Amino acid sequence: MTMKSLSKLAAGATFVVAVIISPFAFAHDPENAGGFQAADDKQATDVTVTGEIVDMMCYVDHKAMGADHGSACGSKCIKNGGPVGIVDKDKAYLVVGEHKPMNDQLADSCGKTITLKGKLAERGGIALLENAEIVQQ
Repeated sequence: MTMKSLSKLAAGATFVVAVIISPFAFAHDPENAGGFQAADDKQATDVTVTGEIVDMMCYVDHKAMGADHGSACGSKCIKNGGPVGIVDKDKAYLVVGEHKPMNDQLADSCGKTITLKGKLAERGGIALLENAEIVQQ
């Protein structure tokens, strides 16, 4: 393996780890607000996004998309707890429900185009669609 390949692999692995742990960083117990900062309503924008549901690990690692990947790999990764995202015009968003992952609701939609609504936010350079709800599957 060349040094360039190792560098790419290390960068990809670092991003995948950040994407995997980010939903847990935003989760909180409503009874214990310590350590959690809700998005400032002035910064978070209500949006509707129509795009392809993706398994963020494979998307970030090798831009895996499409129905074939969704049915063969992506939906299984999402069902097993991998981060779920939506890609609209080459812009990827990590999808987070209302203080919980949406894996169970979105796993079977991997590789398919659906519409979600939620609040557009960014944390640590990662684009988020938080408090997401399914509009149309």
